[in-house]
Amino acid sequence: MPAIAENRRARFDYLLEETHEAGIVLEGWEIKAVRAAQVQLTDGYIVIRDGELYLIGCRINALRSASTHVHPEPDRTKKLLMHKDEIRRLVGKVEQRGYTLVPLNLHYKGGRVKLDIALAKGKAQHDKRETEKKRDWERERGRLMRQKVSSPAKS
Repeated sequence: MPAIAENRRARFDYLLEETHEAGIVLEGWEIKAVRAAQVQLTDGYIVIRDGELYLIGCRINALRSASTHVHPEPDRTKKLLMHKDEIRRLVGKVEQRGYTLVPLNLHYKGGRVKLDIALAKGKAQHDKRETEKKRDWERERGRLMRQKVSSPAKS
C-alpha cells in the first residue's frame, strides 16, 4: 500500500514498540488535498482526550481550486477512529509506562484514508547517534561492496 505521507522522523526519534491502524475524520476539502499529497505529518502527534484519540499538528494544505467556498484551517485537530477496547489498551500503556503515540504514515485502504500510529518511547541522544553510525556504516559497506563487484579481478 503506497503511502500518501510519511513521518520518517518518527523512526529516528523514537523506539517503535507496536503499530496500529486508525481511521481519520476528514472534511471534503481535506480529502481533495490528501489526494493531491498536500499533507505533512512531521510535526504531528496524538493526544488522548475523554477516551478518544486526536491527531494534532498534521498539516493539510488546502487546494486553491477545491476550497473556494470554505475557509480551511490547515492545522485543524482531527479525530482518529479505533475500536474502544484498542483505545483503552493504548491509554493504559501511555499513562503507565511513559509511552507516547506518534503518527507514522497516511495511506489508502479500501478507498478510505487510514493512519498508522505507533506506540513509542523517545530515544536518548546517544541512541540517536548510534542509529546514525549504523546508517553510515550500512551506506559505506554498500559502497565498498559495489566497488569490489564492479572492479575486475586482477590475476
